[in-house]
Formats: sequence, C-alpha cells, structure tokens
Amino acid sequence: MVGAVARVAEALAVLTARRFVVLAAAASLFLCCQAQAQTWREYRYSGFAIRFPAEPTIESGTYATGEGTKVDARIYSVRQSGALYRVTVADLSRAHQNEAQAVGEAIGHLTASGEVVVDVPHRVNRILGRQLSIVGHDGSRSAIALFYRFGRLYLVEGVILPTNEDSLSPDGARFQQSLRFILNSARGDFLCEFRRAPRNLVDDTR
Repeated sequence: MVGAVARVAEALAVLTARRFVVLAAAASLFLCCQAQAQTWREYRYSGFAIRFPAEPTIESGTYATGEGTKVDARIYSVRQSGALYRVTVADLSRAHQNEAQAVGEAIGHLTASGEVVVDVPHRVNRILGRQLSIVGHDGSRSAIALFYRFGRLYLVEGVILPTNEDSLSPDGARFQQSLRFILNSARGDFLCEFRRAPRNLVDDTR
C-alpha cells in the first residue's frame, strides 16, 4: 500500500514538473513574440508610411525602366539575418509611362527570377495596385506590393531569404501589408524629398 502511494506521488510530481516546463516554455515564447512585435515601428516619409523591424537605411539610387531608361529612385531598406525589407520609390514623372506600363514592366522583371503563386489586385487607402507572392529559384519567398501614384512607382518587397531558419516566417508579408499612403501629401513633395537629405519620422503609436 505504501509503495502504491509512493508511486502515485511520484507520478504526480512528474506531471507537475512537466506542466511547469510547458508553461515556462509558453511564457518564454509569448514574451519573445511580444518583444519582437515591439521592435516593429512605423516610419513616415513623403507620401507614405511603412513599418520596419529596425531603422532603415535610406539611399538615393536609380531605377531602370523596361526601355532601359534610368530614373531617380529613393530606396529604404533593412537587411537582417535571413530577411530583406525594402521599399523602392521611383520617379517616373518624365519616363512617359502610364500606370499599366509601369506596373506591368515591374511585374515582368520580378517574375523572371521565380514562380508567382499569388497575383491579385491590392488596395491601400483607396489606391489600387498589385500584390504578389513569389517563390524564387534560389528558395527565397517574396511578398510584393506595387503601386503607381502621382508619377511614382512604389515597389515594396518583404523577402525571406533561403538562409532564414524559419522558412515560413510571416514577416515578409507583415512588412508588405504595413504600407499606407499619406493622402494629404502634395504631389510636389516627392521632388522636394529627392533634393533634401533623407530623414526618418518614427511613429510608435500605430
């Protein structure tokens, strides 16, 4: 009888220990996810805002159209271990391209390096564009958004690289979906933005 009681007590102790381990693991995962969520912040620029997991690097560069013409572009990006988050804003105001041409050429360029698994209309703040999901030939996964507004092409890329330990990470789509347009921004603000030094305006409240 004493032996049976001892075995029951031992079994209960094991179950209690296991429950403690499970609860501790769950709490650790929750705190980890919460900490990761807190690192994503919204950064506001001329005409748009988007959330990055860290302060982005801002560079002036060029964007090549399908005709081979190079136009001015502003590139906002964060590269982390196993992921690339990037927004390219190209000034097509002098490229003599309409919206269909600009978006179509960009899609053609993007799809040349992988297989398109999603290609649907996408609307942000009443602005209609395209949303794509591409599996690259190199094993990467890209969540893409394309918009054309006031002569600017907005190319949003959330890329989960082949080196990412979490190949199913939702962060690429999370980045892509965080884009919003600032509708009261004047059309001329974009050209002014190219002429002055880039800056980040951080909003922690959204």
